[in-house]
Amino acid sequence: MRPIIEFCVNNMHHGTDVLMKELEQNPDYDVIEYGCLGNCGECYMFPFAYVNGDIVAGETVDQLRELIIEKIEEIKAWEQLDID
Repeated sequence: MRPIIEFCVNNMHHGTDVLMKELEQNPDYDVIEYGCLGNCGECYMFPFAYVNGDIVAGETVDQLRELIIEKIEEIKAWEQLDID
């Protein structure tokens, strides 16, 4: 299953718009932008996104990128265990 990565338009002031556009280029991901994800406290404080419904947040956009990739790898590993 392709990972779903969700971004909040109100979080773009952290630079997540650049990351979102970068991730959209990968055909293995479904990237969705919402007007609001309902996490106003997190949205104001730091860059974040949802990966398959789980919040992933970092202190910087670069750290968020790394954490998103780690989360996707974790999901793939669990899916592989389910197949075996």
